[in-house]
Amino acid sequence: MRRIIMFNRVSADGYFAAADGGLDWAMPEPTLDAAAAGKLAEPGTILFGRRTYQGFESFWPSAIDDSPTAPAPHGEARRSPELRAMGVWINNATKLVFSTTLTQVTWQGARLIPRFDPAEVAGWKREPGHDIMIFGSGTIVSLLTQHGLIDEYQLVIAPVLLGDGKSLFRGIPARTALRLVESTAYPNGNVVQRYEREA
Repeated sequence: MRRIIMFNRVSADGYFAAADGGLDWAMPEPTLDAAAAGKLAEPGTILFGRRTYQGFESFWPSAIDDSPTAPAPHGEARRSPELRAMGVWINNATKLVFSTTLTQVTWQGARLIPRFDPAEVAGWKREPGHDIMIFGSGTIVSLLTQHGLIDEYQLVIAPVLLGDGKSLFRGIPARTALRLVESTAYPNGNVVQRYEREA
């Protein structure tokens, strides 16, 4: 049984993007990058909504070059081997892209899913393989949550208040109980909270 794991950076007041969609508020955390890079397994599968897919597609293919490092995706001027390892994993992953407006996807390993069908997603979870990740993609995160399909929520809470922005969860009709699995504070002020969905 594969699990679906959501990983998102959020501000301390709960936004996963600024009002204009910007992510330049995300606080760099090299220790967290190193921990994440050390857990990457092959092959990977990532679920995307259209906007997040297009953002990743515009950045990661060209971020992997012949150098031993790769740039950070959120605008900070830094490069590291850990970011390159993440970029290689993302580029090689199977990418399932939910969109009603795209007519094709051309990034390697990408497949277009023209409609959200919770039964189809539940079927993917029953297949053998590694866990399925989802980054960004607030609309898809909300749909998956509504249907009880996300098994673990990993939130990187940044030490910043945006005042306004885009909420990660929208339109969830009922309360969803979560169980705190782990809470880890990092040197630059980020706190990673891991929650599992209560049965």
